[in-house]
Amino acid sequence: MKKIASLTIAAALVFAGMAMAQDALTEHEVQSSLERQGYSKVHDLDFRHGVWTAKARSANGKSVSVRVDPKTGQAFPDKPVSRLSEADVRASLSTQGYTHVHDVDFDGGVWTAKADNEAGKKVRLQLDPETGRVIGSDHH
Repeated sequence: MKKIASLTIAAALVFAGMAMAQDALTEHEVQSSLERQGYSKVHDLDFRHGVWTAKARSANGKSVSVRVDPKTGQAFPDKPVSRLSEADVRASLSTQGYTHVHDVDFDGGVWTAKADNEAGKKVRLQLDPETGRVIGSDHH
């Protein structure tokens, strides 16, 4: 009787695992999701411990390891990353009226840059890593 109960439990676990795997995004869907989130050179994509894992390059050029929600495709990088590249940040600042943009860097989870504001004053800027919107500014 114990053997039948053990086999029943084992079968239930296998079917539960199959059902969970069916609810998970496919490898191709995860790859596409990561690319839409700004990652490139995605490799070593693997389904482990109930989540997708991968290595990739973030939009700001950093190598990262990510865990990916198997249902939504949302990436959780091991280091702070930005969906924007340096070129995106420069374009955003230009659109916002800044000129002579230089020293653009991704640091501490935000983009930083130096530029001249619309009044011609030199400023140090901090930008939202998702939108490129200036979140902080001071004169330098």
